[in-house]
Amino acid sequence: MIYHVRHRTILRYASPMRLARFNLRLRPAPWPGQWTSDYALEVDPLPSAIDSRPGAWPVHVARLVIESPIRQLTIESRFRIGVQGGAIVPQADDPTIGAVAQAALAERDMGPAAPAHYLYASVRAPLLADIGAWVGDGLSPDRPIVAAALDLAQRIRAEFRYEPGSTDAATPVADAFAARHGVCQDFAHVMVVALRLAGLPAAYVSGYLRTYPPPGKPRLIGADAMHAWVMLWCGRTRGWIGFDPTNGVITGDGHLFVAMGRDYADVAPMDGLFVGGGGQSLQLMVDVVPEEEMA
Repeated sequence: MIYHVRHRTILRYASPMRLARFNLRLRPAPWPGQWTSDYALEVDPLPSAIDSRPGAWPVHVARLVIESPIRQLTIESRFRIGVQGGAIVPQADDPTIGAVAQAALAERDMGPAAPAHYLYASVRAPLLADIGAWVGDGLSPDRPIVAAALDLAQRIRAEFRYEPGSTDAATPVADAFAARHGVCQDFAHVMVVALRLAGLPAAYVSGYLRTYPPPGKPRLIGADAMHAWVMLWCGRTRGWIGFDPTNGVITGDGHLFVAMGRDYADVAPMDGLFVGGGGQSLQLMVDVVPEEEMA
């Protein structure tokens, strides 16, 4: 599948923002089974400097420097992206959780996607005993890894309520887990913690998800949003496989990979520091359109 993605962010400040340093993580990092072309980043007003480079993980970072007072900042990212490969399903000969946990400890690779980086607790994904108790035997060492991870994603989908506005980017995973509600970011963090407690390399992914309008209705312009899911390293043969706990599925050609890190903080679409500005408001518009639907 080939898609055209447009991501537009408008920040408005109650009083002039005088100085800012922002990190943008909107350009898709290279990932197997996916390609990106025609990437464009437009910022208005034009920053004093833009420094674009790969990050420490599979993530691409653009650093903006703003030195003139502004009341509004508009950022638009556009690209064409192709996702290929058939559906991934559990196999009878998949390695067990115990075998993968041992293999991860034996890996010597230290590149951005090396499993060693994603084995341990991180700031936004602490190893909470309550999550381990909730999982119970669901991730026992003798279980085949792909089937067990899919069961976990489906359990999160069944037992947690998707409730936009009930949490935000700063909500601790412990709070979302206790409340049993939240959004895709919360569910991905819960699954990452559960998998790491079982000794498995699990990463947090930021990207886009193809959505469908209601039957007979036109696609709404700007109504899509970014999405979050989990990548699990399933051994050398299977490699990294995506699991979407919000929807209880293995990821497919409707999931568009942008960045992968230890947790949300590594892949946040935008963060940084600014001086002045007072209060601020944010308007976000995202379009993920299959190429065959382009006018």
